[in-house]
Amino acid sequence: MVVRRVVQLTSLGLFLTLLGLAAAASAPDWAVDLFQRMDPSLAALTMLASQKWIWALWPAAVVLASGLLFGRAFCGYVCPMGTTIDGADKIIGRGKTKPAQWLRGMGWLVLAFLGGAALAGVSLVFLAAPLSLITRLYGLVALPAAELLGGAAVDIVRPVADDLGLNWLAFWQINAPRFDTVWFVAGVFAAIFALARLAPRFWCRYLCPSGAMLALFAAKPLIRRRVSDQCTGCGKCRRACPMGAIEQNPLLTNHRDCLLCRTCASVCPENAISFLPGPIALPTKAPAFSPIRRQLLLSGVGGASTAVLAYGGLQLPRAASDKTTLPTPMLLRPPGALPEHDLLKLCVRCGLCMSACPTNTLQPIWFEAGLTAAFSPTITPRLAPCDPRCTACGQSCPTGAIRPLTLGERVWAKTGTAVVDRQRCLAWNQHKKCVVCDEVCPYDAISLVQQPGIPVSVPLVDADKCGGCGFCEKFCPVRNKAAIVVNPLGELRLDHGSYAQNGVMRGLNLHLVPPGGQSHGHVSPTNGPAPGFTD
Repeated sequence: MVVRRVVQLTSLGLFLTLLGLAAAASAPDWAVDLFQRMDPSLAALTMLASQKWIWALWPAAVVLASGLLFGRAFCGYVCPMGTTIDGADKIIGRGKTKPAQWLRGMGWLVLAFLGGAALAGVSLVFLAAPLSLITRLYGLVALPAAELLGGAAVDIVRPVADDLGLNWLAFWQINAPRFDTVWFVAGVFAAIFALARLAPRFWCRYLCPSGAMLALFAAKPLIRRRVSDQCTGCGKCRRACPMGAIEQNPLLTNHRDCLLCRTCASVCPENAISFLPGPIALPTKAPAFSPIRRQLLLSGVGGASTAVLAYGGLQLPRAASDKTTLPTPMLLRPPGALPEHDLLKLCVRCGLCMSACPTNTLQPIWFEAGLTAAFSPTITPRLAPCDPRCTACGQSCPTGAIRPLTLGERVWAKTGTAVVDRQRCLAWNQHKKCVVCDEVCPYDAISLVQQPGIPVSVPLVDADKCGGCGFCEKFCPVRNKAAIVVNPLGELRLDHGSYAQNGVMRGLNLHLVPPGGQSHGHVSPTNGPAPGFTD
């Protein structure tokens, strides 16, 4: 048990470390999304929905193969979702209610439902894939909350530290990111944790699609629970098993549910239980998979039907030739995002791109683009701009829904075009001198020109020079809705090929103003807003 706890805490610590390094843009590219690429259901259903083989998801194949040797040890030792649920179970405690027996096959039904939707071309894996769910919990809720509390603590301690001469706290600034949908995500996990009142590890035992996939390979693992003839049949092991993997006869084990957690061995008064490789000394049981096939079929049909209903929505993207699609007007996707139809098939809504975004502009959306786009990332320029010298979102995406770009390619990844609302613009409408949008534009896409009847220069946007970064919208001094707004007009989204070459072919002229060498008072993304203006 001690060894298991050490492994669990080490694995969870590594997961959180990589998540924190991703947020600080310090994690190595090969490791930043390592845990997400280990999720079997995330990998299989994403490839099924997109009809693409994604080589980057090979760690999930290793996890599945581990079932042949160690059963579901990944769930019991490595999975951060399982470790988090174990901790919640300890805090909440177990109730006296015994779950109904029919719940035992629910994980397979969840997997069949998601598989049916994936076969129909709609990815709903983000609803239940454990590594997607737990990344959203920690990346969008827990770590920002910890940073917020840390910042509050520093603010409280700083005056005392200053009095003691500890000046280093004066330079310690914590700017916690903020994300939409956090209350919904927190509520989902509150419900998952509350299920401990019914049974320990309720999610892992009854609902997890990745656990159901791994169970396929865990029927007869090399290392498994073995019971010697010293067993007296007291039943303590069966009552203590967190997964209900021990049958009424304690000699019999359902290896598809066994996590190799060794809880049974730790409570056995006769030391009759071991977990070793070798031939079976006494009868054991690994029941054949037996959920009713009709239920599986109905669940798969239900998933496909949900996908068909989703296709009936006007805002769900279709093939390029389908003219019945009604795009969401102001949905700005991250630089390097695949075309919408492919993005939604590959995006697993893990939130890594949002956690990695240094400006906090990437936010999860709700249902403005339909159920199938829920929790996918969008740029929010009024909150913060999208730094045209940043490639963090693409580097952190585990499935390639956002392409990893070089800095040279990133500049050409046009996310939209800024449009001046002349009815709100201080210069156009009120004839007040304002040069903010021109000063902060890193692409030099805005010009101040004289117009007949207007005593001050007014801003005009050159669409071919605008990269859609949103610096102008963020720093526009007009309150509430900005007088210059970025929309998806002219966005450049490619599933392959060079952004620079395609941009040139489209007549774009996207070049950043060199930092320190601006001729019109422009600022670079790293230098902040124009003098006299604050975030």
